[in-house]
Order: sequence, then structure tokens, then C-alpha cells
Amino acid sequence: MEQEELDSAKKTLKEMRNQVLHEVQESMHAYREMGEAPLPDISDVSANAYSRDVLLNLGENQQQKIRDIDAALERIAKGEYGICARCEEEISPQRMNVRPFSRYCIDCKTEIEKFGE
Repeated sequence: MEQEELDSAKKTLKEMRNQVLHEVQESMHAYREMGEAPLPDISDVSANAYSRDVLLNLGENQQQKIRDIDAALERIAKGEYGICARCEEEISPQRMNVRPFSRYCIDCKTEIEKFGE
């Protein structure tokens, strides 16, 4: 990849990271608000429990996304960005544009999803 592409990817990844952190903060705020509500009836308790579970899972998924973004930023620093971690071939620019923190080319990712790493 050329330096201009790397700089653009780095900027995109940092923006994505900031967006994810913002989403996590909003989720935590919503989670805290649910705990502060007055005593509801039993159906409200059930609905709130489900909503809390969804928010907690969102947090876990967002944490993984931050780890993926951080790993991509590290690969940029090491000069390994855009190279498949499995087959060591270049990852298609289209894939990197859609998912800039991709570690694998589409063929390797498909194989990993089918058979595991």
C-alpha cells in the first residue's frame, strides 16, 4: 500500500474507534438509567432485563471491535497492514475499504468460518 492509502486507513480507523467508544458510553449511560427507574411491574422488569442483556452484549461486541481496530493500527505501524495474516497475500482494496480492520483476505476468512483456525 502507498503511504497516502495508509494515512487514509489510519484516519478512518481512528474515527471508527472514536465512534465505537462513543457508542459504548451511550450504552453505559442507558444501562445506568435503566437501573435508576422507579419500581416497575413484573412485565417491565422482564423487558428491562432483556434490554440490559442486549446492552451488555453490545458492549462486548464493541470491545472486540476496538481490539480489532487497535490491531489494525498496530499492523499499519509494523508495515503489515492490508496483508492477510494467514496466506500473507494482499487483501483486496475493496475489502479493506468496507472493513478496514480486516486481518484476512476473503478466501481465508471464508475458510476460517467454515473450518476454524
